[in-house]
Amino acid sequence: MTEEGQNLAVALFSEVLTAEQLLRHRLSRSLPKGMELSHFSVLNHLAVIADERTPAQLAATFHVTRGAMTNTLGKLEWAGYVHIRPDWDDARRKLVAISPAGRRARDQAIADITPMIRQIVGDMGADKVRSILPVLRELRLRLEVQD
Repeated sequence: MTEEGQNLAVALFSEVLTAEQLLRHRLSRSLPKGMELSHFSVLNHLAVIADERTPAQLAATFHVTRGAMTNTLGKLEWAGYVHIRPDWDDARRKLVAISPAGRRARDQAIADITPMIRQIVGDMGADKVRSILPVLRELRLRLEVQD
C-alpha cells in the first residue's frame, strides 16, 4: 500500500470510529432512562426478527462474547423486557424472545431517538445520506467477512 493509500485508510477508519463514538453517545442520551444502547440493540433485533434466538446466536449477531450477552440478557430479563425459556428440543440451550413490555420499551426508545436521527439526516440531506449508505454497507460486509 502506498503512503497515500495508507493515509486514506487511516482517515477513513478515524472518521468511522469517531462518528461511531459520537453516535453512541447521542443515542445513549436519547434512550429512555435506565436503558443502555446494548439493551436497545437486542430488543430492536428481537422485535424486527419476531422470533426466538439463543444467547449464542445473539452474541454472534452482535459480535460480543457469550458472557457479555448473558449479562445483557440478564438485565433485560430482570426488567421484564425478554422471556428466556429452555429449548424443549435441547435442554442445554435457552431461547430468548422479546416480551410485550420489551416491545413497548423498544417502541418508546424508537420514539425517543427518532427526533435526533431526523435532525441529523435532515441537516445532511437525504440525498447525501442515501449516497453514503452503499459505501458504509460495503465496509461493514468486508469487515464481517474478516471476522
